[in-house]
Amino acid sequence: MYAIIEDSGQQFKVQEGQELQIDYRDVPAGEEIRFERVLAYRDAEGLRVGQPYLTAVCVRAEMLGPVIGPKIVIRKFKRRKNYRRKIGHRQLYSRVRITKIELAGTSA
Repeated sequence: MYAIIEDSGQQFKVQEGQELQIDYRDVPAGEEIRFERVLAYRDAEGLRVGQPYLTAVCVRAEMLGPVIGPKIVIRKFKRRKNYRRKIGHRQLYSRVRITKIELAGTSA
């Protein structure tokens, strides 16, 4: 059983127990968050695809806490102008664990 969810313009294929990184949210660790934008849902009965979303399917996740992504180095250089710049960036993410994929009712 899996679901395809949309969050912050990205699509994720998720299963129960899976951990993933999403865009940072200011939610304390241990709190529950819900993903309402479910694009597709697959179980033993078959595949259900939303147009664009499935209203009867909800994905629940537990917030594990913030994590920092890899360091990205940006260098700017213009020849013969004595212009050199070095900038670094580390993106902040939130780590979540999928706890349950809920199906409300029989029709999705």
